[in-house]
Amino acid sequence: MTTFDRIYEVVRQIPKGRVATYGQVALLAGNPRWSRVVGYALHRNPAPGVIPCHRVVNREGRVAPAFAFGGSGVQRELLEKEGVEFRQDGTVDLKRFGWLG
Repeated sequence: MTTFDRIYEVVRQIPKGRVATYGQVALLAGNPRWSRVVGYALHRNPAPGVIPCHRVVNREGRVAPAFAFGGSGVQRELLEKEGVEFRQDGTVDLKRFGWLG
């Protein structure tokens, strides 16, 4: 199994209405230092409808400034459709909507 395959397997497990951080995905995929690798893997996502890369945010709960699958604002829109709420500052409350608590 490749590094990307491991990352995609973790991301597939994030439930609808929840988010995980790049660092959490990296840790679960086998190496806590892979946060940037996670970002690159998600940018190259071969199956956006199957691998829910929109459910991965940064450690502050911010979405990607230029989401690879539709442009700016699409990641937030997809999360909101799943019931994820955003604070006034544009971040997701990771304690409330985080997959891993």
